[in-house]
Amino acid sequence: MTEPAAASRDEPLLAGITVVDFTRVLAGPYATRMLADLGARVIKIERPGEGDEIRHTVLQLDPKRTDQSSYFARLNAGKESIAIDLGHPQVRDVVLNLVRSADVVVENFSPGVMTRYGLDAATLLALRPELVYCSISGFGQSGPMRSTQAYAHLINAISGIMDLERSGEATPRVSYLMTADVLAGTHAFGAICAALLRRGRNGRGSYLDVSMLECLIAADDLSYAALLNGGKLAREPRIGMLVHPIGERYLAMQSSGAPHMWPRVVALIGRPELENDPRFATVMARRTNWAALVEILRERLDQFDSVDQAVETLSAARIPAAPVLSPEEVIELPQLAARSAFPQIPHQGRGHIRVTALPIHVDRKPVAPGGPAPYRVGQHTRKILGEFGYDAGQIQALQSQGVVEIPGET
Repeated sequence: MTEPAAASRDEPLLAGITVVDFTRVLAGPYATRMLADLGARVIKIERPGEGDEIRHTVLQLDPKRTDQSSYFARLNAGKESIAIDLGHPQVRDVVLNLVRSADVVVENFSPGVMTRYGLDAATLLALRPELVYCSISGFGQSGPMRSTQAYAHLINAISGIMDLERSGEATPRVSYLMTADVLAGTHAFGAICAALLRRGRNGRGSYLDVSMLECLIAADDLSYAALLNGGKLAREPRIGMLVHPIGERYLAMQSSGAPHMWPRVVALIGRPELENDPRFATVMARRTNWAALVEILRERLDQFDSVDQAVETLSAARIPAAPVLSPEEVIELPQLAARSAFPQIPHQGRGHIRVTALPIHVDRKPVAPGGPAPYRVGQHTRKILGEFGYDAGQIQALQSQGVVEIPGET
């Protein structure tokens, strides 16, 4: 790890940090992509042959291959890939050699898998006490559900969020966004950075246990806080938030939140008597009588000729509103172009591709990946092993024994 006195102002925030990344799919790779974008060296452990399974999803970026998904490229930009068979009886010494020089280990296997490999937190922290070891799982490393299969869709169901998102409809719906994964990755990233900060003060390592279920529950703003303290849930559309059709498009409008918003809404709809109407005079009254208020708001919104006209009028009245955009429209937004939200990275099969950026600017500058995603499973195996002290003969022996894989040389 780089000493503080040696760091320059323009140096990436996590320069000098080495991460050994045992993660796959979404939650873990999202966390380690964030670490990589901020300057950490991330060594991604991939399974020989197939590699991370999301290599094989959509969109395939190279027509000559089936392991070049845009999903994988986005989440693994800026990382190095080493192909190691974790189930091989001779693999443990290789991994321990990597860990001896690492600052962070991140894994998102089911609880117990790393213990079977002899690579659990207790073992690795005994080897390297200053290590920051982070485990991401669906339900956490303890408790009766620790071994339950975890996918974002299932976490959404069991967290109660799917029930809340019914918004009064009879049938629960599948959520499009893999929120539990992304939240778990983001929480892991923050916890890892905090653990590195403490280590910088006292040299002490950490074991971090991140639960997708708990991340999703913690993200709820109103329901659990009320329910835990004797409140009752209103299983209906979110109060104060409205989506309304105008022409062939839709408008999203916020009518609550700040205390000064209600007088502005009343002025906009031209009904001054409503400001002191007992049904709407207080925040709680407007919540109780939201159905009646919605009908009044819709009557006013029906007077607009277009979504653009409605947004302009509402914004001028300082009432938050926005058009409902399609993803095709979003990627063309001037705001996102101005923020460099879709940087280009090299790609061996396409020349270059665009990915989503880390949603953070540092010192007034956007953050972009430091390089491409690994094109081949184990692309950097020979390079990494050489840097960690293995000579050509030792690398060849590991390859011949099936401990590691080197693409194009098997």
